Order: sequence, then C-alpha cells, then structure tokens
Amino acid sequence: MSLLRSLSDGWRSLFRKEQVSQELDEELNGFLEMAAEEKMKEGMSRKDALRAVRLERGSLEVSKEIVRSGSWESFVETCWQDLRFATRTLGKSPGFTAAVVLTLALGIGANTAIFTLIDAVMLRSLPVANPRQLYRVGDNNSCCVMVGTQEGGSFVLYSYALYENLRDHTPEFSELAAFEPWTSDLSVRRNGSAAEPYKGEFVSANYFNTLGVRAFAGRLLAPTDDSASAPRVAVMNYHTWEQRFGLDPSVIGSTLNINGDPCAIAGVTPPGFYGDTLRSDPPDFWLPLAADPEKWRLPNAAVEWLYLVGRLKSGFAPEPVQARLTVELKEWLSSHREVIPDRDRKDIPRQYIRLTPAVGGVEKLRTDYETGLHLLVTLSALLLLIACANIANLLLARGSANRSQMAVRLALGAPRHRLIRQMLTESVLLALMGGAAGLYVAYAGTRTILLLAFRGASYVPIDARPSLPVLGFSILLSLMTGIVFGVLPAWTASQSDPLEALRGAGRSTGDRASVLQKSLVVAQVAFSIALLIAAGLLTQSLRNLEGQHFGFVTDGRLIVNIAPSLSGYTPDKLDGFYLRLEETMPQIPGVLSASLSWYNPLGGNNANEPVYIQGKAPDYRWTAPSWDRVGPHYFETIGTRLLRGRVIEERDRPGGLNVAVINETFARRFFPNEDPIGQHFGMTDVSHSGDYEIVGIVEDAKYQDTRGPAYATFFLPLLQTPPGESFRGWVGAIELQVAGKPENLEPAVRKALADADPNLPVLNMMSFDEQVARNFNQERLIARLTELFGMLALILACIGLYGVTAYGVAQRTNEIGIRMALGADRGSVLVLVLRAALAQLGLGLAIGIPAALSGGHLLAQQLYGVKSYDPAILGTATLVLAASALFAASVPARRATRVDPIVALRYE
Repeated sequence: MSLLRSLSDGWRSLFRKEQVSQELDEELNGFLEMAAEEKMKEGMSRKDALRAVRLERGSLEVSKEIVRSGSWESFVETCWQDLRFATRTLGKSPGFTAAVVLTLALGIGANTAIFTLIDAVMLRSLPVANPRQLYRVGDNNSCCVMVGTQEGGSFVLYSYALYENLRDHTPEFSELAAFEPWTSDLSVRRNGSAAEPYKGEFVSANYFNTLGVRAFAGRLLAPTDDSASAPRVAVMNYHTWEQRFGLDPSVIGSTLNINGDPCAIAGVTPPGFYGDTLRSDPPDFWLPLAADPEKWRLPNAAVEWLYLVGRLKSGFAPEPVQARLTVELKEWLSSHREVIPDRDRKDIPRQYIRLTPAVGGVEKLRTDYETGLHLLVTLSALLLLIACANIANLLLARGSANRSQMAVRLALGAPRHRLIRQMLTESVLLALMGGAAGLYVAYAGTRTILLLAFRGASYVPIDARPSLPVLGFSILLSLMTGIVFGVLPAWTASQSDPLEALRGAGRSTGDRASVLQKSLVVAQVAFSIALLIAAGLLTQSLRNLEGQHFGFVTDGRLIVNIAPSLSGYTPDKLDGFYLRLEETMPQIPGVLSASLSWYNPLGGNNANEPVYIQGKAPDYRWTAPSWDRVGPHYFETIGTRLLRGRVIEERDRPGGLNVAVINETFARRFFPNEDPIGQHFGMTDVSHSGDYEIVGIVEDAKYQDTRGPAYATFFLPLLQTPPGESFRGWVGAIELQVAGKPENLEPAVRKALADADPNLPVLNMMSFDEQVARNFNQERLIARLTELFGMLALILACIGLYGVTAYGVAQRTNEIGIRMALGADRGSVLVLVLRAALAQLGLGLAIGIPAALSGGHLLAQQLYGVKSYDPAILGTATLVLAASALFAASVPARRATRVDPIVALRYE
C-alpha cells in the first residue's frame, strides 16, 4: 500500500500542483503555530516565538523545498524544468541547433538505415506460426541440380524419392516439406489475354501446413492436390493479388492458364508472407510438385533438386534427430545403387545431414550480404563517431562562451552535478531531435539502399518504413549519442572556477577546453582518413570489376529471355520454331546479328556435367565443366573471339556431325600438351565419350564468377542430341547485336516475337550492359555508401578543424594584436595559426592511416584487383583530406591576419 500511496501522491503533486502546494503551506503553517505555542508557554511573546521558530527551522520556502525533494516527483519536475530550459536555450540559437540536428540526422539516419536492413535480413523471423520450431534439413545454399554424393559431405539437395523416405521415417517431425530452391518462370494467361510472365515455386502439398500459414482468402494446398491425376491448382501471393489483380475477389476460384494448362486459384496467402526465402521478386504463385513442367525430375530418384524444411515436435532436440537423419541417408544411398555412380560410392560414409534453425527461412540473403552489412555497420559507426566529435567541439566552444554564466550559477550555490545534468539534458534533447530527423533520413536511405542492392527487381519484400525494433534502436542510439557527445562539454563547463571566471580570467578552463577540442579534431581526422581510404579502395575495386575483360562485348547488345516450354512447345516442334526466330530476328531494322542460346554470360544460370574424353581414363579430380547450347553466330553476336578452328554454324543440325566448341581453360585442363581440335568427348558415361568432335576453341569468357577465372566450358549446337541422351536443347535467351542504343529496339523486338508466336512469353529484355551490371549490385551498394560516408566524414572533419581554428583565433585575438603591434607581418601570423591546425592534421593522419591499414582485413573479401595498402589510394586520400582541411583552417587564419592591433589592444 505504501508504494501505491507514494505513486498516487506523486501523480497528485504533478497534476494538482496548486492544491498540493496550498495543502503543504497549511500543513507547515500548522507545525509553525504549534512550535510557536510551545515557545509562548515558556513566556515568549507571539512575535518573538514565531521569530525563534523560523530561526531554528529555516524559512517556509526552504522547508517546502526540503519536503518536495524527498519525493520522486521532485526529480521528474526537475527534469521537466531542465527540458524547458534546454528548449528555450536551443530556441535562442536556431543556427547552432539546426547544424547539430542536421549532423546528427545524417549520423543516426545512416546507422538506422543499416540497422533496418540488418533487422529485415538477419534478425526478423519468417511471418509464420511458431517459426522457432522450424528446422532446415541442410546447412548451406547449394544451387541447381545434383546427382550422387554432395560436395563436402553435407547433404542439402534431395530427390523426391529421398524426401519421401525421410518424411515417412522421421516421426520427430510433425511435418516435413519439400520445395524448389529457386523460383521458376511461369506463363500466365487470363480470359484469353496475352501471356504474361510471373514467378512461381513448386512445393509439396504440406508446404503451408509445415510453415504454419493460413489462407487469407480461399484455401491453401491440400494433399489431394499433389497428384498427377488431380486437377491443377495454385495459391496466389497476396502482393500479386493486390498489385496485378487489384484484390479482385472473383480471381479466387477462377481458372487461369498457367504454362499452357488450366489451373484453379485455390486461395491467397496472408499479407506479408513471401515464402520460405527472403529474396527479391518472391513467388507470385505456389504450385504442387506434381505440376512441375520438368517432368523428368520428380520420378527420377537420382536427381537431387529439392530443399527440405521440417517442424520439429516439442520435446525433441535437433542433435539426435540429425544423427537419425544421417543414418537414414546413408542407408538409403547404400540401398539405391542406381542413384549413386560407382565413382561416388566411396564417399557415402562421409555424407551427413545437419539440421539448422529456419527461424528466418532459407537464409540466402543473409549469406550473400552478411559480410557487406558488417562492413557497412563499421563504416556508419565511424561516421556517427565523427559527428559526435564534431558536435562535442561545438558544445565545448559554446560552453567556453557561456563560462561566466556558469560561474555565476556556481557562485550562487548551484551544485556541479545539477549543471552537468542540465547540460546533458540539452545534449540528449538535441540527440532526440536529430534522431527524429534521422528517421526520415533512414527511410530515404533504406529505399536508396534497396534500389542499389536489388537493381532490376520489381518487388523486394523489405519495408523501408521503420519497424518497432528499428524505432527502439533509433531512440536508444539517440540517447547514447546525446550522452556521448554531451558528457565531455558538460563536465568541462562544470569545472569552472567561479572566482577566476568572474574576474575574467578562466584561462585554465579555456586551456582545458582547447585541449579537448583539439583532441576531438585529431580523432575526427583519424576516423575520416580511415573512411576515405575505405571509399577509395572499394571504388577502385568496383571499377576493376566492371572494367575487366570478360571475354565478351556488352556494348550494343540486347538480351531477350524467353521460355518456349511455357508456351506448350515440345522437342519435335522446336526445330521449326528456332528457324523462324533465326530468320526473323536479323530482319529487325537496326539488328546487326542474332543468335539463340540456352543461357548467356552472367545471366544468373549455369549447368555443369562430368565429361569423358575418348581414349582417356575417367579423371574425377576436376570439377565438372560448365556447358551451354548455342545457335549459329552466337560467338560473333556476344563478341567472344574464335582462337582456332571454327564456331557453331547453320550446318550443325540434327543428322549432321555432332560437334562442340571449347574454351581455353577446357583445352588446357583436358588436353595439356596436345591439340584438342578433332578430339572427341561426351557426357553421361564412358560409352558416350565419342559423341562430340571438337571443332573450335574460343577465348575464355566469364559466365558465372566475376571475380575468379573463367570455368572450363564447352558449347554444343542447340538441337544436336546424340542417341541415348535426353533432349536438352531449350532456348532461354536471344542475343542481338544492334546499332545504337539497345533499349530503342525493344518495341520492335517485342512485335517481331509476337508475330512469330503470340503465345510466347517474353520473360525479360535488357541491354547486355545492364545484365552484367546487376552482377555487381552488392559491390556497387557498398562502394557508393562508403563514398557517401567518406564525403560526409571529410566535410565534418573540415568543419571541426575550422571551428577549433576559429575558436583559437578568437581566444588569441589580443595576443595577435600585440604581435602585429610589435611588428609581426601577416605571413608570420598566418603561419602561427596554421601551425596548430597542421599539428592536429598530422597527428590525426599518423593515427588514422596505420589504423586503417590494420583494419584492412575487414575489406579483404570485398576488394578485387587492389590491395588494402595500395600506395596510390593512400596518397590520394591523404592529399584530399589534407588539402580540404588546410582550406578549412585557412579561412579563420586569414581572418586573424586582418586583426586591427588598435582594436585588439583597446579591448584588452
């Protein structure tokens, strides 16, 4: 009851102040009267008794203050008084307040924007029920399709048959679902309209049940849907329903034509659900695995192409379950000899399964951006520290100007801790104002970051608006920032000697403030040079990446992505369709050459398969080479040079000689010290080692990895398939070499494709330059942000040096006047002032450059073609900072040379 009574009395004192004050007056007057009556009984007159009581107990106001100070509401009231005083003080200095708020907005906003991404990518859970029960059956993000044992022994991709075995023999999971690791292109038509491209994901029927997702409208997938004989159904993403179908309720239950088959829309997922993986352009539709257009994958037990995620039952730990799964895996692999090639059977004992928490789903984005985000956090923290040092300098200068005011307060009895608290209140208020402005900077910054990081994406399921955790982070960061930049100036101001300050001296305090200011400038210079060096290194690395020789030409090239399989084409109809495209495309005005291919350089696709060289024993030491199917004029169109022999031509059709073209790396690896031209090789097994004759060698071109060397690659004609091999001649891209800007030809290309087949969906169309540029989204993001941080750091450091130099000139005005009166010329005065600025600059560089070099390991993974100790970049960054700092310091230095000695001495 005492606590409740205290709280009740406190709130009453705060909100009924006059009434409580009146009651306190009455209570204290009552005590006064009682004490006076006791004195009067001793023979005193009433007047003398009242006077004696007041002398003993102090004045009524002092007593009231003592009573109030014993309750918690007095602290709240004092804070409120400090807040009002700080507000009035800052309102009297709008320029100072605006400068501080803007500086803090940039520093706090940059950190909040980075934290927004960290929260979305690394901290946020999947928007599903009880995500902590979800576990991934695997521990990395392998791509594409595999056969046999998996590299490193860690199993990540699973065939459908193996998935069924694990699902049915692992009772520790309440549900175990399978899904594609990627999104598939879909061709969707509604009410007979033209086909439009969408993204889809093929999943097991228990996918939504496993994740714990309920339908927003309609229903989700059911076990009966995942059957080859069942009517086709699909589940639509809420975002797709909203953006592409206008939330039309009639869509639910209606039938769309998806990949040439009628498909009923069973329902819509809840808002905010993006699937199992946070990525750009998440699935528009989820379809059952039975609807997979690649019919050969589902029944083939040897084809590993699915990710698995399960919901672990309560009471089961992941370690025993993953041990059980590993045993089941080895037993299954050993018992299915047709699945594991003989060359891989020795690796079966090394295969294992590791369960990893799937709270955030498949963490591909986290894996891709984790290092970059850590680097950006470090750089944005440096920027905030520079901003804090800059503001602390301003507050120190402001405190020095108000030193006499502080001395009067101390002389009148104000305790030092009270002054410190009042100044910290002002600092925290500034920080909160900067944090509030920083939220807008963070929102704009996050949107910009998303545009840079996901260039070319039409939708990214990351909200740039600050969430509750982000708001909490921003408030906490603002409070900490206010304390960090406010504590030194507050402490320094509170140490003023009232007697010296009132006499007009205060030299010791001024010297102390000056030393602190100069130390803060040194820190700013050190942090700034580190940011400038990082910006230079990352910018040069990006320039090296984008400017390297890829083995092809991007200028004047247009890439068109298509998917004939989505339009109902079968292998027997492709020959005629490809001929029509090869005849139609070059006839478009402005097209110089055209070709078709399975995939093209840096397009985000890759295929690899072991090869068997005729006359040589199989050698499994090498990674399986990459391969591609291309049409005539392909190398000419993309600008890859022919080194020897010939390229693929019009004559390389079914029924002719099965030929292949290889790149330089393939030739060096498989035909060292011999001529590859005329040699034979094949795929599948040794019996096919004579399938293809090598007729040409082209230069190395990078198709996948932009940083490493080109992969060993071979190229086959589109439609040539030797007996015994399955047909894999689907075209995924059309390459066009054009005159002028590639973007200008897009309407003509679309019309030509529509004339060739109106049902053919154009999945994408972009210049080759743009396709290559999208491979450097992360590097470009980090480089551009680092450049921005470096520029802001440079400006803040120059402002800090300018402020300290100007303050020093103001403090030494009398000294400068005396020197000039005694005969000192302007040059010597200029050197005198600049010498101090140069000392701070030199000390900051001496600290910052070694620190930047020692922290170079943070940049190591981000750099390409440049070392972290590159002398040219170190020298350029140093020169830029030194020149800018000297220019900033020269402004007040030149002002010092114009001091009038008469005015200075008259002031003295």
